Amino acid sequence: MGNRKALDILENLKKVIIGKDDVLEKVLITILARGHLLIEDVPGVGKTTLVKALARSMNLSYKRVQFTPDLMPSDIIGVSIYDKDTGAFTFKKGAIFNQIFLADEINRTSPKTQSSLLQAMEEGEVSTEEGHYILDKPFMVLATQNPLEYQGTFPLPEAQLDRFLMRLSLGYPEKSYEIEILKNYQSIKNLNLIEPVASQKDILEMQSIVDNLTVHHDIIDYIVSISNTTRDYRDLQLGVSPRASIDLLKASKARAFLAGRDYIIPDDVKNMVASVLGHRLILSPEAKIERKNAEEVLEGVLNNVFVPVSLK
Repeated sequence: MGNRKALDILENLKKVIIGKDDVLEKVLITILARGHLLIEDVPGVGKTTLVKALARSMNLSYKRVQFTPDLMPSDIIGVSIYDKDTGAFTFKKGAIFNQIFLADEINRTSPKTQSSLLQAMEEGEVSTEEGHYILDKPFMVLATQNPLEYQGTFPLPEAQLDRFLMRLSLGYPEKSYEIEILKNYQSIKNLNLIEPVASQKDILEMQSIVDNLTVHHDIIDYIVSISNTTRDYRDLQLGVSPRASIDLLKASKARAFLAGRDYIIPDDVKNMVASVLGHRLILSPEAKIERKNAEEVLEGVLNNVFVPVSLK
């Protein structure tokens, strides 16, 4: 299956993010599925360290931008500068022209600046008045936001949330893992444990394998049934879009690849549902009153959908 390089990257990430193996697998699945990732978490749990380790492991270009209320789209995309010697404008590329782009605290900047990411995330391209640019592949946007701090923030609209393949949370480590972090925090922070274990070519090859994985018709029917159920479910005001169905398929294929299989099983789909669909839903007022969350509602959705027999 050729997933050895992917497993090497995973082992690298485990050196700096301790005790969160399931989350790290999903981070890797996101890039194998050519997706973008939203990390919603409190400060200080290792989000930036994770992204740096990911870029170093794959030997890809990386840029972190702290999103603030005064950040402008030109800070992301780039700006045209007038050259008085030639009498022409030259385009100076912005931070988005990196293969791994970290948008730190994305909900702290204006909707205008947030939306400057949309074309790059959807098409892997950037258009300006001066020209059209194709971004180097692989390309991945990782955005972070603090779910507990709402003052002075601009929540991402549903249309932009839909562009993220997954939403994940690292969460606090268990006590034994936190003790290990404290003992080794200097080497973890310096990332001196991380050496490149894969190249740009390796990532592109693995993405291509994932794209071409075998998918049985019953699995496709299962995914569409899940999406359809969310659109007419008692606890949901808004169900998921067809883009979400496509993303669930892509993530399921990437999980199968990481597991060393060339076909998808129902468990691949079930394992991806909460992370891929959770941020695209709007709960009904009744569900909110009952203090339900998206994960609980999606569990109910899955219980209402027939699970196909595992077929190659």
